[in-house]
Amino acid sequence: MSLPPVVSALKHHKTTVALVILEIALACAIVTNAVFVIGHTLSTMRYDTGLDNRSLVVVTASDLDIGTSHRGTQASDLAALRGIAGVTSASVVNTLPLSNGFWATSLWRAPGDKSSTVNNVISYVATPGVMKTLGLKLASGRGFRPDEFVDYNMFKGDAPPSVAIVPKAFAESLWPGKNPLGQRLYLGQGGKYPVQVIGVVDHLLNASIDPAHGSERNFLLPVASVEGGRYVLRTDPAQRGRVIAAARKALLAIDPARMVKARAYTDIVQAYFHDDRSVIWLLVAVVACLLAVSALGVVGLSSFWVQQRTRQIGIRRAVGARQRDILGYFHAENLLIVSVGALLGAAGAVLLNLWLMKHYELPRLSLGYLPVGAVLLCVLGQLSVLGPAWRASRVPPVVATRGS
Repeated sequence: MSLPPVVSALKHHKTTVALVILEIALACAIVTNAVFVIGHTLSTMRYDTGLDNRSLVVVTASDLDIGTSHRGTQASDLAALRGIAGVTSASVVNTLPLSNGFWATSLWRAPGDKSSTVNNVISYVATPGVMKTLGLKLASGRGFRPDEFVDYNMFKGDAPPSVAIVPKAFAESLWPGKNPLGQRLYLGQGGKYPVQVIGVVDHLLNASIDPAHGSERNFLLPVASVEGGRYVLRTDPAQRGRVIAAARKALLAIDPARMVKARAYTDIVQAYFHDDRSVIWLLVAVVACLLAVSALGVVGLSSFWVQQRTRQIGIRRAVGARQRDILGYFHAENLLIVSVGALLGAAGAVLLNLWLMKHYELPRLSLGYLPVGAVLLCVLGQLSVLGPAWRASRVPPVVATRGS
């Protein structure tokens, strides 16, 4: 059985065709994984912190060192900060979502039962007003009552507060299919301290995102003061700049010897994702270079074949082939080559992803990304062959009468 004309013609250039297919396959495998990493990173950067990000100002002072009691200082500082025009609420917290610094602990779902232990849980502690200040939204239950804020220092082995608020995602992982309200967490050595869940918030992101432990693996405890904490102020986003300057001035007026830093919480979030943005731009550059090289390869191959087949094209034109017939032939030929390369590249993308999962803890490649890389390369190939194919279609029939 005779082969289709396109396939028959390619048989005479096996090595060249194989090299182009290999180039397309390699580009497809790398581009697919790069696009997947970019998409995954962008989705991570869009995590909901659970806070009213744009309304928050974060203030730290150099004298807030862990290990020394600063309850009196914090009280006077909070009074001064709450007196700033435009500040609607203020609280002290040990850390914030995406601020990197965090307190991690273990909890038990059943006291003394090692099989019920949950490790690497972020412990948020905060002073009165925290729910209003951070803008946390309750999905169910209630916030903290004034009498539930107690003295607590986890580094000294103190008994924790008796109540806690947890994010919805963490509650569902701890008690699947059950109402988390009224459930108990057990903290301390062997889980000797019961802590009752009295509220569930829609979201409360971890201070640092670890794919192995989830993004909302934490709980919030009410405390009277926070050693080594930071002040969080809630204000109108339009007034943040003025509040930042006023906050520095207010704290330095109380103690001029300390160093005070104040900045918008959105700047902290931006700083957390600095490396991720760098990775995205690097991958975009890699994808652009690979696509450019692939396009040049297709253009070069098509131009070479147009030059080699000038007389054949002239003969086809002389026997009645139209310009669009010549264009269609080269597009079909190129589509066949690129499609074979893209199919091989899709398989290579899966293998490359498995290697990245093993060595760099990358998540599993979503199969939805496979056609993305393949279609991108096919479209690029068709666009790249336009120039050479157009030149081929413009070959006049008279060239068929010339000598070789």
